[in-house]
Parts: sequence; structure tokens; C-alpha cells
Amino acid sequence: MSGAVISRVELAAAHDGDAELNVTLQYENGGQTLVALDEYAVRVLMDSCGASTPDGLIGQGWHHVRDALEAASNRFVNSNSTQQ
Repeated sequence: MSGAVISRVELAAAHDGDAELNVTLQYENGGQTLVALDEYAVRVLMDSCGASTPDGLIGQGWHHVRDALEAASNRFVNSNSTQQ
């Protein structure tokens, strides 16, 4: 295993009631991190991994999660810059 990989995915409800996907990253040393992804980030993640279902994300590298979070965050940065 090179770096962290997705070891578990679970559908959950966010604080506002919207659906989100909780992704568990498993590190080489046995440590784990839980990352909550909103709908936008999930779509980016699934597209970048070529996954048609959440279970298809299992075993994928952590960099896909990082890139999905960055894309989700950037959509707000880009929309704010055009409003100023």
C-alpha cells in the first residue's frame, strides 16, 4: 500500500439533512481518518476513480479524495471572485 487508501464508504446525513458520503482512509501504519464529502465532492471523486457505485471507491488512493475536496472548495472560490 502506497500512502492512504479508501477502506470504507458509508452514506450519512449531514447536519442540514443533505446526503453525504463518509469515506474512511486507511494509512500504512494502521491509522484511519474519516472524511465527509458533500454531493459535489462525491461526484468528482467517483468520476476520477471511474466508480459507478460507492463501493467502487474501496482501494482507491487518498489523492482522489484530496482532489475532490479541492474541487468542491474551489467552486465557492470561483463563484465569489465573479461576484466582486
